[in-house]
Amino acid sequence: MAGQLLLGLSLLIVLHEWGHYYPARLFKTRVEKFYLFFDAFNFSLFKKKIGETVYGIGWLPLGGYVKISGMIDESMDKEQMSGPPQPWEFRSKPAWQRLIIMLGGVTVNLILGFLIYGMTLFTWGREVSDPASFENGIEVSSLVEEYGFENGDRIVDYPNIGLKNFSDMSEDILLFDLRKFTVQKPNGEQKELMLPEDITLKMLESKTKTLFTPRTYVVIGELAEDAPAEKAGLLVNDSIVGIDGQKVVFFDEFRQSIKDKSNKEIQLSLYREGVKKEISVQVDSLSRIGFYNKKSFGKHDTQLLEYGFFESFPAGIEFGWRKLKGIVNSMKYLFTKAGSKQVGSFISFAKAYGPTWEWQRFWSLTALISIILAFMNILPIPALDGGHVMFLLYEMISGKAPSQRFMEIAQMIGFFLLIGLIIFALKNDVVNHLLN
Repeated sequence: MAGQLLLGLSLLIVLHEWGHYYPARLFKTRVEKFYLFFDAFNFSLFKKKIGETVYGIGWLPLGGYVKISGMIDESMDKEQMSGPPQPWEFRSKPAWQRLIIMLGGVTVNLILGFLIYGMTLFTWGREVSDPASFENGIEVSSLVEEYGFENGDRIVDYPNIGLKNFSDMSEDILLFDLRKFTVQKPNGEQKELMLPEDITLKMLESKTKTLFTPRTYVVIGELAEDAPAEKAGLLVNDSIVGIDGQKVVFFDEFRQSIKDKSNKEIQLSLYREGVKKEISVQVDSLSRIGFYNKKSFGKHDTQLLEYGFFESFPAGIEFGWRKLKGIVNSMKYLFTKAGSKQVGSFISFAKAYGPTWEWQRFWSLTALISIILAFMNILPIPALDGGHVMFLLYEMISGKAPSQRFMEIAQMIGFFLLIGLIIFALKNDVVNHLLN
């Protein structure tokens, strides 16, 4: 996880900073430093001066920076700003050139995210499954049972938000206000069902990641070590079909059947390699026997969408644009109690990469982080690119630049805001991932 995180972030940081560096050099602006990570307390893991620029790697992996001559930035170099403007300095350039320099990093991150998505679609394609095709229907969260949804429902239609793809449905509900569904009940009756407008907040408050999952058979995928199931002799791929003489077909039925059997012995009927067996198992105090269910959905239609080289670019832009809109839509929940708890740091990103190296997941997540960085950096907060852009737009409209003293104070305020956000995100990650 650490290796993937470092590689992904290093790639994104270097290209983001290059997005500032290239237009700065194009407009003959001096770049004094180009750093991956921060050289706090003036300590670098590596540095080398080439021409006017020192290239280096800092020891503090919280980002990176380019130090541009004649600019109020995180270096807070007041001595340089005290002298008269020089032709090679940022402050001497026309406002439109300074604006392009400041927008360069965000632009590169956005284009990079779209490009990576396009290349992942070209390389691996995209697997989609229409929820109407699941022959066993869906298993529903307890959160939506009061709105008429029940285990075994088949979602046969809903307002089209991009592709009708089951794996996108949670994102559609959380971020794109998908609320209306046409479902076919287990008895064949079709109904129009609605989720409440505040379902996203309810999901965040209850920490429910998904409301609907494909309904699965009861097949052992993995046994928990020293749990009752392992001790009783159950094996991976055993297919459970009954409890205490009562038939069970689906995993939700299995869970319901043992819910009230804590600390009791039950008789399981199961098939092992085509042979029926009866095995006694002791249920623990939490009404579990200790296994992870296998993803056995039954018949459903899955389609692999394949993209040619030139088709992949517009498809990548469309896919990346959807992700960007989702990020923007999520901001309305940021200042709610439940939503603020979802703010994560590098620990969340590392866990998302996963404990094994899978290139498709690596590139897909790196593309998403690139788009997140583009959005976060364009926010009008001093110390971020968006803060500089905000002040430059003010200058271009009013014809008057903010004073150096104002910029220094704004930069310090922005810096402390960012430090506070980092600490807050780290606190969330410690609570969500390390203590739970």
